[in-house]
Amino acid sequence: MDAPGYLAERGRLLEPALEAALPPASEAPTELHAAMRHLLFPPGKRLRPGFCFAACEAAGGAPEAALPAAAAVELVHTYSLIHDDLPCMDDDALRRGRPTVHVAYGEATAVLAGDALLALAFELLAACGDAAAVGELAAAAGARELVGGQALDLALSEPATVAAVEAVHRRKSAALIAVSTALGGRLGGADHVLREGLREFGREVGLAFQIADDLLDAETDGACSLVSVLGAPAARERAEALLASALVRLQDLGTRAEPLRQLARYAVRRDA
Repeated sequence: MDAPGYLAERGRLLEPALEAALPPASEAPTELHAAMRHLLFPPGKRLRPGFCFAACEAAGGAPEAALPAAAAVELVHTYSLIHDDLPCMDDDALRRGRPTVHVAYGEATAVLAGDALLALAFELLAACGDAAAVGELAAAAGARELVGGQALDLALSEPATVAAVEAVHRRKSAALIAVSTALGGRLGGADHVLREGLREFGREVGLAFQIADDLLDAETDGACSLVSVLGAPAARERAEALLASALVRLQDLGTRAEPLRQLARYAVRRDA
């Protein structure tokens, strides 16, 4: 099965769970609940949940075992996009071809919607009964990872260096993919060594994924882009090197890790 087909199949597990977890837009406070749904539905690629499911299967688990983590990482990702788009952050008016949440519902409601999605993520993950899993996601979403990456991004000045750009991307983009693969492995029964290998796989793929985004958006990228710093050919070479390194980490897992390999190649080599 190719990566889009895998994502579509696993989406049949994920979408009903997300739909059930979100308050209906008709429930008061209606504006808040509608804003929470605005960016979550209709779905994007759902890559992070896909990595979570695939890592669970690579560890020998059934995909259903990863559902609490897959839903949680998608909610954290959506919260982060809502907050990144705010006027005080990246100040974006469009996301996935739609008005951003603050444009559609106002800045205060957008902040609250992001807050509510983040809280809901931990509520869903706690249902798996693994306190350490909840702690892992909290760390990935916090000041040393995701939030810290946004802070570094805001503070980045030109001319940027490779090290400075990758410091942002390692936290802002790669951390959530890394925790997706680590949590998938954990819920699939992976031992410590395999979980850490899956985490580093996710981190390398996450960095390469961000470079792929930079290549697609090369005409509008600012300082925080390896394409801006290195140029497109060198940036593409860096992405391929990261992908190759990540795939080596799966070499002992056989065919059960094939969906994970397919997702990694798709994430890094996609054209949209």
